[in-house]
Amino acid sequence: MLTNQRASSLVLLWLVLAGLGIGIVAAFLVSARPVYLGLVIVAVPLVFFFFARFEQAVIGLLIVRSALDPFSDQQIPAAFAIGIDVLTLLYVVATLLVGRTVHTDRFWWLFAGWVALQGLWVILIPLGGQWLHTGVWRDGVREWVRLFSWLMVYLLVMQLKDRVHPQKIVSALFFALIIPLTAAMMQAILPVSLLPAILQGTKDPILGEISRINGTLGLSNTFATFLLLFIGLTYWKLNQSQQRWTWLVLLALLCFFYVSTKALFALMMLGIFILVLIAPRLSMINLIGGALLFGIVIALFASTEFGQQRLSSLAQTPLFNPDMDISRAILLAQGDYNSFNWRLSQWTYLLKAWEQSPIFGHGLATSRHLTIYNNYAHNDYVMALAEGGVVGLLVFLGFLGTQVTHFIHLLQRTSQNRQQQQLCWVLLAILLSIMVGMITENIWTHTTFFFYWWTLFAVAAWDWNQPKLLDNFVAK
Repeated sequence: MLTNQRASSLVLLWLVLAGLGIGIVAAFLVSARPVYLGLVIVAVPLVFFFFARFEQAVIGLLIVRSALDPFSDQQIPAAFAIGIDVLTLLYVVATLLVGRTVHTDRFWWLFAGWVALQGLWVILIPLGGQWLHTGVWRDGVREWVRLFSWLMVYLLVMQLKDRVHPQKIVSALFFALIIPLTAAMMQAILPVSLLPAILQGTKDPILGEISRINGTLGLSNTFATFLLLFIGLTYWKLNQSQQRWTWLVLLALLCFFYVSTKALFALMMLGIFILVLIAPRLSMINLIGGALLFGIVIALFASTEFGQQRLSSLAQTPLFNPDMDISRAILLAQGDYNSFNWRLSQWTYLLKAWEQSPIFGHGLATSRHLTIYNNYAHNDYVMALAEGGVVGLLVFLGFLGTQVTHFIHLLQRTSQNRQQQQLCWVLLAILLSIMVGMITENIWTHTTFFFYWWTLFAVAAWDWNQPKLLDNFVAK
């Protein structure tokens, strides 16, 4: 074991080397694109603050992520993800140098193996030949880096184990709502004051999108999954707090914005979430209460003209119209603005593309290039099949199934801590609803949601009854 003086010297040496590395990178960035120098100037003090005040820095990084998506055109979220990766690896190396323990768990290693396996489907893209000289391979690399960043978020949060109580981390995440909800409030006021005359009787999908709230998440569908996560956390807080009115007001606000996203798949997800949530205490009262809540949400959704148009469009799909077959729906998808028929068309093209490479698919992040629409699959299972073939789909389903199994084991293991067990059940309800939502949506691309998902996934498995953490949590 290294002495404290020796350990401090090694950390200082590592920081100096990191600073030199940043300086070299800065020189290249100035010559390539001077605007990036500003990011480097910000990064240098951030690295020192990160090591000096590790707990506060990590929690701060977790909070700020929800406000970055409006700057996607400037590549800020991508730079943030890479910064997280670099900081995490720096911290892990420094921790090993000073002889301290790098915290992981069994699921993290499984997660790491799964991310490494995804790299095989990146290699598959140039081996396919048809996209060797295009930007498709870069998309695959970018997608793998995004998945790797999730792994690094998990690892970074794990380093707070035995230092910060899990409930403190979960509570801190609510600060991530401030900027998205502020933006959502402004978006809610805008259609009320300016758009009624424009939207009256319109069927233009672009004008319809204006009335849909997305907060700072860019797309209303992405905002919906983000809100569902915090609806679950708010419900969890409501059940353990003595000041219930505060959480009830927040829950009502989140539900209002959730409905205002006007996403049909979000209604389906909410129904699954409520059903799973009340399952452990299933009774006539809970069943009626859950049905009443879901009915209120449906009524609010149907009270708007845009919501009525979305619901009525279901009657013009093969699912609810026995006189319409899939081939006709595909033809109508070219011009009737029916999102469900468009999805049927997209899935059909992707399945035909999959038939050309059924075992291993076409490679990571290639689904956008496999159809005439040049768009996401809008079905994560079809996406996994087209990009990874049968093998890739089985790996994807296995990874989701492992998460479900993980929470089931945690529910059995955490029986001595009611708060922890309830959080695990809430997260399981969210996971199952997300898996259902994946049937019609690109939830796998909702980076912000998974940034917080893996944070919660990590802390849910810690020992919440550890005396040292309990004493610190109560004292603060």
